[in-house]
Amino acid sequence: MTMHNFLDVDPSAAAPIWRQIEDGMRRLVASSRLPAGAVVPSVRELAKALRVNPATVSKAYRRLTDAGLLTVRRGEGTFVSDLSKVERDEERQRLLRDGAATYIRVAASVGASRGEAKRSMEEAWKRETEGGEGVSDD
Repeated sequence: MTMHNFLDVDPSAAAPIWRQIEDGMRRLVASSRLPAGAVVPSVRELAKALRVNPATVSKAYRRLTDAGLLTVRRGEGTFVSDLSKVERDEERQRLLRDGAATYIRVAASVGASRGEAKRSMEEAWKRETEGGEGVSDD
């Protein structure tokens, strides 16, 4: 897999690029699109592919390593850690909570009611998942 094809980095976004890389990698790991043991590109390779400073990628990788999502093997490279299903589920729930909190802050800041925010979210869910991977209502 060419991982940089799955990472969205937007230099004009409010979030720092290292955070965008970190969050993108977290999503790839939590969704198992990057399975346990998968080799991730070197800092230089990913920096070149994304056209960012290697220090930016290095910061994201360091934070992911500190969080236990990546493992560095000296002389071999960087790999996705062997996470249990529970750990992957916890990471997915963390990402969902963070995204939900961001959405709620935006909705509240524009004066949306809870009902209006829920309707907007459900409409967006429908738009984003139509023709997608067939995500079910659990």
